[in-house]
Amino acid sequence: MKILIVEDETGLRDSIESYFTGGDSVCETANDFTSALAKVSVYRYDCVILDLTLPHGNGLDILKHLKEHNHNDGVLIISAKNSLDDRLTGLDLGADDYLTKPFHLSELKSRVTAIVRRRSFNGSSQIKFNEINIDLDAKAVKVNEAVVKFTRKEYSLLIYFIANKGKVVSKSAIAEHLWGDNIDIADNFDFIYSHIKNIRKKLVEAGAGDYIQAAYGMGYKFTDG
Repeated sequence: MKILIVEDETGLRDSIESYFTGGDSVCETANDFTSALAKVSVYRYDCVILDLTLPHGNGLDILKHLKEHNHNDGVLIISAKNSLDDRLTGLDLGADDYLTKPFHLSELKSRVTAIVRRRSFNGSSQIKFNEINIDLDAKAVKVNEAVVKFTRKEYSLLIYFIANKGKVVSKSAIAEHLWGDNIDIADNFDFIYSHIKNIRKKLVEAGAGDYIQAAYGMGYKFTDG
């Protein structure tokens, strides 16, 4: 998952980032309204973990911005305010869920995972595309019931392609999804070619179709037709 953590409390923000990164997610952070708005204006996320009370602005205005621009990022509001009005306002504006501080990180992750699955895979922990079957809980990929081993980045990229099947995804979007703030996407994209080559090779050798197609000058598309 690619996650944006919008939280001004340094300790909590760092704890959330460490917890999710340890589970193979890519995390970016923002500690105030201005930096958060800048990020959601440019980049897309599987889920935005959004505090309501921020320096220089209100988290609800970040949510309004996402909806006004028809961005489909999932949003989980976290706030120390246990106010029914805040909760209802956030949900009415299009937030997917609301969690009151303090909370356990394990519950936060479960809520975020549920949002991403609901948005990308209709809430299922099982993904099926023709002969490819993926168990999101076990992080296991099978082709015709035979297990196929992928590296963490290859697995993440395969999920990303299937979640966006039929759409052209640019090399820049792939780089940003896999590495977030930890990579300069202006660099060359040799690592993307390598990951895609490996994924295609492993799937085809296991008996799957060659579904990743180059869209010349634009990027790649995962399709069976």
